[in-house]
Amino acid sequence: MTSPSIHLADSDCEIQSQVSLAEMTTFRVGGPAEWFIAPTNVEALQASYAWAKAQEISVTFLGAGSNLLISDQGLPGLVISTRYLRQQTFDAQTCQVTAFAGKPLPRLAWQAAKHGWSGLEWAVGIPGTVGGAVVMNAGAHGGCTADCLVEAHVLQTDGSIKILNTEQMAFKYRSSCLQQHPQPVVFATFQLQAGQSAAQIKATTQTHLDHRLSTQPYDWPSCGSVFRNPLPRTAGWLIEKSGLKGYTLGGAQVAQKHANFILNSGNATATDIFNLIFYVQQEVEKNWSLLLRPEVKMLGEFPQIT
Repeated sequence: MTSPSIHLADSDCEIQSQVSLAEMTTFRVGGPAEWFIAPTNVEALQASYAWAKAQEISVTFLGAGSNLLISDQGLPGLVISTRYLRQQTFDAQTCQVTAFAGKPLPRLAWQAAKHGWSGLEWAVGIPGTVGGAVVMNAGAHGGCTADCLVEAHVLQTDGSIKILNTEQMAFKYRSSCLQQHPQPVVFATFQLQAGQSAAQIKATTQTHLDHRLSTQPYDWPSCGSVFRNPLPRTAGWLIEKSGLKGYTLGGAQVAQKHANFILNSGNATATDIFNLIFYVQQEVEKNWSLLLRPEVKMLGEFPQIT
């Protein structure tokens, strides 16, 4: 029996019901979306947002599903996936690239390198999208989104699109104003630099990728780094020194290769992962009198922790 669907007027997109979200997250866990759509253009994005408002239901935006833990119960309301909003343009005169929210960040980094444009080499190993990178101020290898963002175009509650510049984004470490005041990113423009040869930039990009592959676990599903680094220390170091490398709870495991990664070892539930995150927090706080703050965003209903 097929799930009911709703066709949006003037669009080739359909809103579907009870769509599993597990395969749309890098953790490979999570329940269904009450309603789900993957728009193919801005008009369909705005139309689906308007539909949710008319139905008076909540809206959740989903990019690559990295840095995200969705509960086993799934999500109420409408989930809007940006997976098909991947267009980008490179302006040779300004050395700026504009990319839509669903554009995979590693792919954009390689495209910039092939143009001989520097500025996104750090992004090659981050398993997220442009939209998520802007919201989270994603970064690695000493670079971050704030370093090169020119402006972000975000969707307002009335369906219009507003432009935010870098100052308005209020970037901080792994943070922006869009976390405190959620406004989904539609597309963003980045300022890059020409001058080096494409070969040099591609070599630097490959070096960053090789480093991530050699130091971080990619053999099992994960969300990337689970906790923010409480600088000057790193979360991974604190977890490792707490003796938690390899610790298992249900189907979830603290990675042996990098302790700030939690892995789905094959049969984990979202609740397993959630409980392991809390356990790691408890142990680190007990040993170091420091509470690790999750970098992973948790959506849906999880067990009450007492």
